[in-house]
Amino acid sequence: VRYKELVSYVKEFGDARVPRKFAGNPSLGYWVDTQKRNYKKFLNGKKSCRITTDQIQQLNDIGFEWNVQDSNNSNDRRYKGSLSYAGYIVNDPVPQQFSNIHLLDDG
Repeated sequence: VRYKELVSYVKEFGDARVPRKFAGNPSLGYWVDTQKRNYKKFLNGKKSCRITTDQIQQLNDIGFEWNVQDSNNSNDRRYKGSLSYAGYIVNDPVPQQFSNIHLLDDG
């Protein structure tokens, strides 16, 4: 179930970097984090890894990133989380009383 949810996430956002506290699907964020921890155990030869080579290959096939450490990633994750949480309110109409306010005024 979670793998299919991750595939949908990749289609929507273009990558598999699901925030740990993804507002749109908190269980998916937790699951992705668990896969990364299990993979680390797998690499260290621990029998408690709970991930198979087939599962690793499936995740690799959709562009899963096992170790994402760049600083821009956290901003990217927060942005994606807020989009999901907000329900894409960007397309909602602006109330009449606020229609003449220009937030990005160059002048």
